[in-house]
Formats: sequence, structure tokens, C-alpha cells
Amino acid sequence: MKNYLLILCSTLLFSILMTSCRSVKDLEYKEVKNVKLDKAGFSSIIVKADVVYYNPNKFSVEVNQANVDIFLNDNFLGNSKQTVQTKIPRESIFILPLQIEIDNKNLLKNGLNALFNKEVTLKMKGSVRAGKAGIFKTFPIDYKTVQKNPLF
Repeated sequence: MKNYLLILCSTLLFSILMTSCRSVKDLEYKEVKNVKLDKAGFSSIIVKADVVYYNPNKFSVEVNQANVDIFLNDNFLGNSKQTVQTKIPRESIFILPLQIEIDNKNLLKNGLNALFNKEVTLKMKGSVRAGKAGIFKTFPIDYKTVQKNPLF
């Protein structure tokens, strides 16, 4: 009887591990919206924004940590850290709120240069920790897009 239970438990555990090891598709970036200035100080400013993504996976995941550096025209602009756990539904569009801390020296140096260009290159590089059922894995983020300057 003990051998039967051991085989049954082993088979069940193996099945759970095999189904949880499906390949995870990358989240698809859609847009950034609701960008607003949250706090302004002498040394830095805090900007909040909502990043819209699509989850193409057939299962939901949870993001419990993200650390992303933001670059404007390949120059460091600021950093965003997220420590709030966010549930991402399967095969759906979702919003990931970001809080970005921008050093005013970097903003003056790089932001003014970008202001006079017809297009700006926005790059996000870092990592996100995502998973399900208490099992989390760190995934790299390396995203680059060219955006039209709304002033032109």
C-alpha cells in the first residue's frame, strides 16, 4: 500500500511539474498611457505611467518584482522599481503601473536634446520576476521602440 501511494504521489508531482514547465511567451508591449508628474524635487522627479501589455499565454501569471532602467536616445534617464504583486490574466490586455524616478541632471542633459528631435528612441532594460503558485523566475527585459515627438 505504501509503494502504491509513493508511486501515485510521484506520478502526480511529475505531472504537475511537466504541465507547469510549458514555455512562457513574452508579454507584448502595446502602449504607455496616463503619464503624469507625481512629485518634483531639486534632485529628482517621480513620474507615474501605465504600461499596457498583452499576455499571449494560455495561463495567468503574477509579477511580484520589476527593476527597469529607462533610456532616452541611448542615454540613461531614470529607473523604475515595482514591488507590488500584480496578477496578469491569461490571453488578455493588462496594465502594469510604473513609478519612474528621474535624476534631474539626466533629464536636463538628455531631455532637452530629445525635445528637438522628430523621433525619440525609448529603451527599457532590466528584469521582471514572474511566476505562478509561489514558483517565480526572473526574466530579462530588453525593449526598444521609436516614438514620434508630439511637438512635430
